Amino acid sequence: MCILVLLVVATAICAQDALQASHHPDDSIRRASRPSADSIRKREIGFIREQIRELDRTQDDYIEPQHYEWTVMLQATRTFENFVLRSNGQSIMLAPDGQTKLGPYIGWRWFFLGYTIDIKNLRLFEGGLLEEFDFSIYSSKLGVDVFHRNSGSDYKIRDVELGGGIDGDRFEGLPFSGVSVGMTGVNAYYIFNHRHFSYPAAFSQSTCQKISCGSWMAGAGYTKNKLELDYPALRETLNSRMAKGQEAKLDSGMMFNSIEYNDFMLSAGYAYNWVFAKNWLFCASAQMAVSYKTSYGKLADEKNGFDISKVNPDFIGRFGLVYNNTQWYAGASAIFRTNNYHSSRFRTNNIYGTINAYIGYNFVLKKKYRKKK
Repeated sequence: MCILVLLVVATAICAQDALQASHHPDDSIRRASRPSADSIRKREIGFIREQIRELDRTQDDYIEPQHYEWTVMLQATRTFENFVLRSNGQSIMLAPDGQTKLGPYIGWRWFFLGYTIDIKNLRLFEGGLLEEFDFSIYSSKLGVDVFHRNSGSDYKIRDVELGGGIDGDRFEGLPFSGVSVGMTGVNAYYIFNHRHFSYPAAFSQSTCQKISCGSWMAGAGYTKNKLELDYPALRETLNSRMAKGQEAKLDSGMMFNSIEYNDFMLSAGYAYNWVFAKNWLFCASAQMAVSYKTSYGKLADEKNGFDISKVNPDFIGRFGLVYNNTQWYAGASAIFRTNNYHSSRFRTNNIYGTINAYIGYNFVLKKKYRKKK
């Protein structure tokens, strides 16, 4: 857009000069010294190109750049999740069984696109398809992740505290299909020591770290979470395990149909790449996040629902083990996130983790490496 504006301005200047030249012939000398629209455009394009190249500038002694234009990868993912609902001394922990997903990925330079499906529950013609979509842009200095996750409704009750002397162990492992969780968001991060430390070497396999090195990081992100709960079904499910003459009574804070969480996050942390053998790398990364969260939900018998704005701490941990000889690569990674939401009346604590195993192949050599071969 800025280039277009500059072009319009430059064109207007040239037209004005032409008009003035008809009355002031000497202006042609001054006009000849002025930059033309083409030269302005070339300078602007050159500036943008230089800034893009700067995103991937590294020191070759520490980092081996990507040699290829394209990559394909097959990845298997094992997911773990649980979340806890709390209200006025009551708590219910829900978690699905661990899910194994499989899917292909394809990458071009900084861009990486993948799609995984739960191989155990391929409910392609039902509304409960368990799926995950990821789109990433990686460079040595900046990274952006766009993601969507729908965890379906195959949850089980893992722990219950209802008070009143009720034994929560009787509910453990009880299937409950009246809950579903969805997450859509974007995260961006900045690598301060990007000339020596390569985050993509550990988590996108697009470069190779040669010498062990670390870096501080800072990030920002937005996530929209949606939690749907059929609380009459939850109460009925709990009552199915209650002793004769007892009844499960839920606090009003848990009596909602759906809640949407808007999560605005700022994070900071440190990552370290350990090169323990040729072509081998182990990375550990930890980030603490401060999240400003707003949510909206409808409580039973409360027509206006409730609105809450809160600041909460969260945590992001990443670990990666990679073998990469610039053409073939294989490895494993683990990512764990916490998502905490607290208010005076209602709380949720969510832990989500993924363990990935992958193998990939790079192809189509870049021009400068093709010449060397």
